[in-house]
Amino acid sequence: MDRAQKEAVVGELDQIFTDSGVIVVAHYTGLTVAEMTDLRLRMKDAGATVRVAKNRLAKIALSGKPFEEMGDLLKGQAVLAYSTDPVAAAKVAQGFAKENDKLVILGGTMGGTVLDPAGVKAVAAMPSREEVLASIAACLVAPASDIAGAVGAPASNIAGILSTLEEQAA
Repeated sequence: MDRAQKEAVVGELDQIFTDSGVIVVAHYTGLTVAEMTDLRLRMKDAGATVRVAKNRLAKIALSGKPFEEMGDLLKGQAVLAYSTDPVAAAKVAQGFAKENDKLVILGGTMGGTVLDPAGVKAVAAMPSREEVLASIAACLVAPASDIAGAVGAPASNIAGILSTLEEQAA
């Protein structure tokens, strides 16, 4: 890899570190190509990405960032899982690590805060953006459905009374 290619990789990593909502660092020693492909597909389905980069270049890209100490995690065969959604990459990485002990989560960062493995696990337990939006929408719709039920209930009660009176008259 020549100098221009290295500069391009550092620029790409800098963009990843700047734009990502969450970044998870893990060791992937011993993962087969099929397992790594499975991890990549799971990340893609969740809107996240997996990136393997030279640790030295990643540390250069981290310099000057608020979470620069995340560079201490970059040793050995490290992989970066990242997403703009603050929890997507952490959820997928945590789930994959539960199923496959060859992926060992070392830590990561979220919003400028460096996370240890327990922190990544806590982030993975948080609801995703879509889940939060769905619960907000449900809260907004619930009062309207309650009002519609309350307005419709007297009419159904009257109809029931009328049908009872009709049956008694016949």
